[in-house]
Amino acid sequence: MADRPSFAELATGDDFLSWYWLKAEMVQYCKAAGLPHNGSKFELRDRIAYALDHDGAVLAPEKKKKPTSTFDWANAELTLDTLITDNVSFGPNFRGFMESEIGPSFVCHGDFMDWVKANIGKTLSDAVAAWRELEGRKKDPAFRREIRSFNMYNQYTRDFLDDNPGSGLALARSHWDKKKRLPAPGGFVKYERSDLEL
Repeated sequence: MADRPSFAELATGDDFLSWYWLKAEMVQYCKAAGLPHNGSKFELRDRIAYALDHDGAVLAPEKKKKPTSTFDWANAELTLDTLITDNVSFGPNFRGFMESEIGPSFVCHGDFMDWVKANIGKTLSDAVAAWRELEGRKKDPAFRREIRSFNMYNQYTRDFLDDNPGSGLALARSHWDKKKRLPAPGGFVKYERSDLEL
């Protein structure tokens, strides 16, 4: 069984991308290597791989489309008629408004935020209705919220428990801890039945 190398032992981007790394580890490496250390886990991953293949050069950041709206989501008085703009912010003002309309059960989860960002031009009344519709899915016993690609631990745990009913979370975590130390193509750790032999 191969041991994961240290950052100092990595020679190429492919070497780096063959293993699973925590975001905190990548941030620490970027700081030590003089690379920008902000951004998502995948942005850090791409930045490090590029630097390893290009003598420490910094990968040019992807240009993000700048919002055109100047609506002040942090301080404006929000109403059901407020239009969702391209600079929507999910800060305390937005969350407080939604909670005032929905009640203490309101949670600003990823599915809802994705809906809001995809529906610029609709109103907060539409957003309230969408949140209720999204939450209504929970009544279906077969419903399962999609796990985002960067959250490998949660996906691994779900897949492990699905394949080994009754095994328990502690056993799933134990196998995750072992699997994440093994080579992982593209840096992605995925559950496989053969993990039971670890």
